[in-house]
Amino acid sequence: MLELAVAHALHARFPDFDEGRLAKLRSHVVSRASCAEVARELGLGERLLAAAEGEADEELTRLARNRNVLAAVLEAALAAVFLEHGFEAVERPIVDAFTGRIEFALYNQVDHKTELQETLARSGRSVSYVLLGEEGPPHDRTFTAAAVVDGEQLGVGSGSSKKAAEQLAALEALAAVGETASAPRD
Repeated sequence: MLELAVAHALHARFPDFDEGRLAKLRSHVVSRASCAEVARELGLGERLLAAAEGEADEELTRLARNRNVLAAVLEAALAAVFLEHGFEAVERPIVDAFTGRIEFALYNQVDHKTELQETLARSGRSVSYVLLGEEGPPHDRTFTAAAVVDGEQLGVGSGSSKKAAEQLAALEALAAVGETASAPRD
């Protein structure tokens, strides 16, 4: 439902964009990182803490700030509203909530390696990339790379270039780290 609402809005707003560009924009706008950012903007983490019985402990506070948790809570809330009211009633509010992410995706190249580096830097950590292998003939290679944080392999990715493989490894490592920047980057 989220993807449909965003795809519909993008197609209506940018009728001259080709299918590839629209798909790339949609993919970024509905990504886990974007969903977590929208959840933060809507205060869902704070609402989780407020709804918790008793005092919020350190683990609960950490979970309420976790990117994957925030994204999942947002997706669950959207699904509940959809089930209660239907698609037509929720499409416009969904697009409105994600408008900032659409603007960000339009003017910023999505770079998972930079996002991972910035996320880790906040806790004094860093990432390095290791080429695990390459397969195929020279004109059609597939590279596999790993994102290594504190000596631990947190993500692995494969792509048609070393850079693409590293980007996918960084994306997987971001999911393993479970957090994004606490403030929007746009």
